[in-house]
Amino acid sequence: MNDTHSQRIAERLNIPIRKVGNTLSLLSEGATIPFIARYRKEATGSLDEVEVADIQREAKKLEELDKRRETILNAIEEQGKLTDELRRRIEGTWDATVLEDLYLPYKRKRKTRASAAREKGLEPLAEVIFRQENNKIEELAGSFITNEVPTVEEALQGARDIIAEWINEDEKARNKVRFLFRKGAVISSKVARGKEEEGAKYRDYFEYEEPLKKCPSHRLLAMRRGEEEGFLRVSISPDEEDTLFQLERIYLKGNGPASRQVKEALHDSYKRLLGPSIETEFRNSSKEKADEEAIEVFATNLRQLLLGAPLGQKRTLGIDPGFRTGCKVVALDESGQLLQNTTIYPHPPQSDEYNASRTLEHLVQQFGIEAIAVGNGTAGRETMAFCRRLKFGRPVEVFLANEAGASIYSASDVAREEFPDQDVTVRGAVSIGRRLMDPLAELVKIDPKSIGVGQYQHDVNQTRLKESLDQVVESCVNSVGINVNTASKHLLAYVSGLGPALAQNIVDYRSEKGAFQARKELMKVARMGEKSFEQSAGFLRIRDGKNPLDNTAVHPESYPIVEQMARDQGCSVEDLIQRPDLRKKIDLKKYVTDSVGLPTLTDIMKELEKPGLDPRGAARPFEFANIQSIEDLHIGMVVPGIVNNITNFGAFVDIGIKESGLVHISQLANKFVKNPADVVSLGQEVTVKVMDVDLKRGRVQLSMKEV
Repeated sequence: MNDTHSQRIAERLNIPIRKVGNTLSLLSEGATIPFIARYRKEATGSLDEVEVADIQREAKKLEELDKRRETILNAIEEQGKLTDELRRRIEGTWDATVLEDLYLPYKRKRKTRASAAREKGLEPLAEVIFRQENNKIEELAGSFITNEVPTVEEALQGARDIIAEWINEDEKARNKVRFLFRKGAVISSKVARGKEEEGAKYRDYFEYEEPLKKCPSHRLLAMRRGEEEGFLRVSISPDEEDTLFQLERIYLKGNGPASRQVKEALHDSYKRLLGPSIETEFRNSSKEKADEEAIEVFATNLRQLLLGAPLGQKRTLGIDPGFRTGCKVVALDESGQLLQNTTIYPHPPQSDEYNASRTLEHLVQQFGIEAIAVGNGTAGRETMAFCRRLKFGRPVEVFLANEAGASIYSASDVAREEFPDQDVTVRGAVSIGRRLMDPLAELVKIDPKSIGVGQYQHDVNQTRLKESLDQVVESCVNSVGINVNTASKHLLAYVSGLGPALAQNIVDYRSEKGAFQARKELMKVARMGEKSFEQSAGFLRIRDGKNPLDNTAVHPESYPIVEQMARDQGCSVEDLIQRPDLRKKIDLKKYVTDSVGLPTLTDIMKELEKPGLDPRGAARPFEFANIQSIEDLHIGMVVPGIVNNITNFGAFVDIGIKESGLVHISQLANKFVKNPADVVSLGQEVTVKVMDVDLKRGRVQLSMKEV
């Protein structure tokens, strides 16, 4: 990465150039984002993961711009039209739009009206008319009549087509129209003819318009989806009359016959070429902006879901509830292994509560069950209430587990590999039980966009969405720290520096040799090189290993520092971890070197205070109000709930019925809220007030104000 790129990125992101340059160097050497953010704070000035990722993304954009620049220079040079001035301008721009504008006049086009007119020899006529100095237009056009151009009007039409293309390719015109789009473009949508009934869900957009710059991402994406499905016609444009007036001021030199020809060509250029071209630009840029906002919402929600508090290693029943087909029940041991599965039918139509009760009570006693995870889908509330009525003779906590994506997992290759002899219902119930025990470990097996948090995930740029969500998963996995002796290959694959192949090799080594006793033993794993070890070791934990530091986020490269601290205090590393009084005596400045500064030393001390502590806390059960369906709600009722989705227009709250209620952004707090994520988080327990109930549409409006 060159210095020019570092300078550009520093300016764009408002980050000092030294930090940018060092970050780019680390990335080019194969360092991962989590590793750089956690273990190279001295080099980056303590940039966080988001800032490091932003630098990486900007660098990628600049590399793509460089490749495009090279392609354009070569293409113009092949035509023999690359002047020194044009080369200077192309090499000097860092704006992709300007670059494409410079290339436009030289771009190879399919046959156009202008190219057809040129082939008929009408370009000299166009040049004279465009200068607007000779007003004997018809006489002039008459001299261009040939077999191919039999009339004066055809000669003039051809000249106008050429002028229209010149105006479309002129930077002045394009920049003027862009400015007017930026300043006052309106996005409008109309229902497609004959689609009124079929497209009823888009009724809000049948006759709709608002300024583009004020249109929030969810509305723009909804209109775009309606257009994709063929129900809406969407357009983006500024005031046409004003735009044409502004263009006329640039190109018209009076009101004579030549100017009238230019005016006609200009209007044609705007309507046929220039307007649609700039509209496409703004459709793309507004979609890109809406995508980024939607992806950010999705990423935030996913992070909160993945970092949900785990129950931990407890024997658990997982229940995938249902009415007609019954409730699939699985018993899992502390590590999530399947012990037994069965089906119970406590609900209508069978309503066999007696046998269902006996079965659950027997499973609890037989396997020493400590918790029950009930999926929150169909029959979830009823199943949860049924479980809570039972007397198990031992403490058993009952949880409602988010089952979004469980059906996707159960039909996946991953699930088939884990449970080749079980059907999809058993696999789904196992997933529900495991995601209570450890949401992160289970949810990494599911395509993030199938987890069902966020909005319009199928409408946004899929490459960018995957990139963002994979980054979130990687960040969450590495922030928690992974037990190398119990983690699945799917979880290990997201650890910094590993990937699927090394993850599989670690699992194979573990199966063959037994549990890892020390981090350094990882170097014996097939294809584990020094770089992979450097990038991954700090994020892998070994519980009850020989070296207590192996169960911390202290990187092996820093072990000598901790060992020196212990020697200076006349104690062991274990004593240093267990005794706060010893740690308080340490003067960190004594251990600063050229490569290790206070940021790393401070992190080491924090880690010694809480070795192996899971930052996610612990799961606890939640009690809903005694309501069964939307019919039980009335306006003014105050009920407890759990936030189960956040969008940029508000938050959805599970209040114990099938339908989640919406707390609109205006009802989240007694103050202006710009971003719902500033006020609520996924899984947060809240108290809400029922504001409106629409039984016909199954919609509930809630408020968190004054509750």
